[in-house]
Amino acid sequence: MSTDIERKIFTILKILSKEKNPIGASIISRRLKDYGIDLTERAVRYHLKLMDERGLTQVKEKEGRVITSKGLEELSNALVADKVGMVIAKIETLAYLTSLDLKTKKGKVILNLSFIPKPIFPKALKVMKDVFKAKLALSDLVVVAESGQKIGDVEIPKGQIGFGTLCSVTVNGALVKSGVPVESKFAAVLQMGEGKPLRFTEVITYEGSSLDPLEIFIRSKMTSVREVARHGSGKILASFREVPAIALEKVKEVVERLREIGIYGVLIIGKSSQPVLEMPVGINRVGMVIIGGLNPLAALEEAEIVVNNQAMSTLIDFSELTSFWDIAR
Repeated sequence: MSTDIERKIFTILKILSKEKNPIGASIISRRLKDYGIDLTERAVRYHLKLMDERGLTQVKEKEGRVITSKGLEELSNALVADKVGMVIAKIETLAYLTSLDLKTKKGKVILNLSFIPKPIFPKALKVMKDVFKAKLALSDLVVVAESGQKIGDVEIPKGQIGFGTLCSVTVNGALVKSGVPVESKFAAVLQMGEGKPLRFTEVITYEGSSLDPLEIFIRSKMTSVREVARHGSGKILASFREVPAIALEKVKEVVERLREIGIYGVLIIGKSSQPVLEMPVGINRVGMVIIGGLNPLAALEEAEIVVNNQAMSTLIDFSELTSFWDIAR
């Protein structure tokens, strides 16, 4: 089967995976246009027939289709070339959707979402206290929800507590809303010494990754966030952005306003065309280092507390956030 047909099948599977109810060829044809694929209803039916024969989809309710378990497996093992770039595309989309007004403190922000087994939630809070106290998160504003409740558009699974932390892409969104274009370069493991950033020890570019880099660093146990929180030295999660040098004063203004409303995770704002922590920066560009929003959850991994993390998971109204310290009393 040709690569072109495989890509179309992969995209149809992706569309079906997001639907709770069966959908037909006409709806699929319209949704495909969002991915730059122009197929008539007749052509979609042809592809669906091929997918039915392979057991990837199943007919439900006349001509409606649903994705099968085999289809979900195929989707997870899809062409890597189709997955590369998905992370940077998601960052840009979420930054655009961020609508936080820094003056009114109203609008949507981006959350990382973690599912923590309910019996160990008190222990998890205790571990995270040091991290929030040392300001190694993007902010101490969080969201907590019980199983069956929702955070944004995500329902919390049975037996779990949903714990949402602010994602660093929220900073991108605030800058974009203020008219400053932002280029997300890479996620990193950042070495700290005496409470100060020293150098990057590991980096993964967003454009070249099919998975969220911070989740990879956490699962690979590359951090020592708890040591940094206690003694000031060790390795934490961070990310690197670039902005136009001409917008530097506006960037500083936005970052200061973010701090005023409790989003304090911008560690470094560099100078025009100058390296930041030994990392080169483009001509007439300025580098920025931002603390990773998942640092509190990396600390849980270090403490052998197993949780399910989903970076850049959902959008939520800023007004729904609450202080970590109100929860961890």
